[in-house]
Amino acid sequence: MKRIVLISVLLSMAAMLHSQNLPRVVSGSIHRIENFKSKFIDTRNVDVWLPDGYSNSKKYAVVYMHDGQMLFDSLTTWNHRSWDADAVISQLIRDNQIEPVIVVGIWNSGKSRHPEFFPQKPFESLTPELKALATKQLQSMGNTIEKFQPHSDNYLKFLVTELKPFIDKNYSVYKDRRHTFIGGSSMGGLISMYAICEYPKIFGGAICMSTHWPGSFTVENNPIPESFFIYLKSSLPDPRKHKIYFDYGDKTLDAMYPPLQQKADEVMKAKGYTNKNWITRFYPGDDHSETAWSRRLHVPLEFLLKK
Repeated sequence: MKRIVLISVLLSMAAMLHSQNLPRVVSGSIHRIENFKSKFIDTRNVDVWLPDGYSNSKKYAVVYMHDGQMLFDSLTTWNHRSWDADAVISQLIRDNQIEPVIVVGIWNSGKSRHPEFFPQKPFESLTPELKALATKQLQSMGNTIEKFQPHSDNYLKFLVTELKPFIDKNYSVYKDRRHTFIGGSSMGGLISMYAICEYPKIFGGAICMSTHWPGSFTVENNPIPESFFIYLKSSLPDPRKHKIYFDYGDKTLDAMYPPLQQKADEVMKAKGYTNKNWITRFYPGDDHSETAWSRRLHVPLEFLLKK
């Protein structure tokens, strides 16, 4: 009997410790998939947020979001800031502004974040000399000590061929493009742009906040942004079937973005995007932080998911 009681106590303690490790949310609930294994990238946690009243009797749209450990609870993040995505989305659902949706928060891998989020095909289009220049710029900021090589194609293969099938099987979600979205900020904005271009049959919309067009951390003598714009010219998906959201501020890291985002906007217009399927918003005074992205998150969500 004592042994049974002891086992019960230990199990209860383990459950408490597990719940303490989960982000606190003001609404809905978090399901954590620990150490999701992949053939393409390192294992990582995935946090699935379900809204209040989640039910298998109805279907939900899905937003896949990068940097998943930063989405819900500032007490668990490295910089004590978070997107507070649960609060933002719950309010939109309560106000009947958007259709029911779940969030799949994919944790970044820390040291591999930059190469996983850096669009691979644009980088590979650079000459050897320009690749070396880009590598030197990234080395100067400590992003790499070796020759830089993105592996974002494998990251997207993980999302599309491993994670999405798992979510489709285990949660009550729509599987079609019209209800499947991808989003992130900074480098997460870049990889979201890349994802909708590479997999236009999978993703119907992309949220690209404070998109890190420089790729490195300088705008001077930097070949990377132009490679992104050239890629967009040839790879943007059909505007009749997709929606894309960009935004940017002008403080801290965002101070580099205004002229680059304006060049991206020119490409969007040239490819047939209009205010029906594309938004770019400038937020003067906003910096490069989860606090700013949280404050603006309702805008792309309403754009992509409006009832």
